[in-house]
Amino acid sequence: MSASLYCVATPIGNLTDITERAIKTLKEVEKIYAEDTRVTLRLLTHLGFQKPLVSLHDHNETARVTQVLADLEQGLNVALVSDAGTPLISDPGYHLVKEVAKAGFRIVPIPGACAIIAALSAAGLATDRFVFEGFLSAKSSARQASFAQLKTETRTLIFYESSHRIEGFLEDLVAVLGEDRELVIGRELTKLYESFYRDTAQNLLVRLRHDSDMQKGEFVVLVKGCTEVLEESSVNVELVLQALLEEEIPVNQAAKIAARITGQAKNKLYRQAMEMSKSLS
Repeated sequence: MSASLYCVATPIGNLTDITERAIKTLKEVEKIYAEDTRVTLRLLTHLGFQKPLVSLHDHNETARVTQVLADLEQGLNVALVSDAGTPLISDPGYHLVKEVAKAGFRIVPIPGACAIIAALSAAGLATDRFVFEGFLSAKSSARQASFAQLKTETRTLIFYESSHRIEGFLEDLVAVLGEDRELVIGRELTKLYESFYRDTAQNLLVRLRHDSDMQKGEFVVLVKGCTEVLEESSVNVELVLQALLEEEIPVNQAAKIAARITGQAKNKLYRQAMEMSKSLS
């Protein structure tokens, strides 16, 4: 059998969540490409064996593609792992997998833990249709623009967020999606202090501000999809345009995006954007 790239899911917290197949695969491959070799070294030490480890992360992935292809051409079986969970899901690996597939080598998924699915299975929100948005921008204006695009989305929305940004994330969510939008926040999934919080967006924001423990860890935020028909005026057009212009998006393109989000005429929004851009310059 020709050499293969194995995309191996690793635990997101609880180390006993790793599958027997994942352990067997990691033992049998000749080399492991890891997002952070120190994290993977700790996992392998826990499992009781070692393997050659090579870093593959956001900053060197393009350069590593050539090396992985060379390994495969030599007949080596290699594995790709991220620090936690399933590779490529808000983690490096997309460019690598794309190029390995283009080169004709076999790519084998070794499924396992994934924070999105774990959170969704316990949230109590609709699971038949959902949208994963990953991490939104660290900038408030860009986050609000993203929320504006998703305001009328009827599917369950899923986001990742970190401890130092969760409060700002909820503030922007409340500002755009409204105080009463139903949320479920999963914190530290599969870990010792795993917690789920279920309430309206505003109530959870208030609770988080007064509970320092709730602000710690890694978060999966699930948002109930829109259940009502929103009037055109319910979308804050000025807010959408301002966010787009602050991201230095050209006026014409900003008007086009805003038209898609709000349903309003592009020409009208172009004129409005032109006036706004003058005040921002």
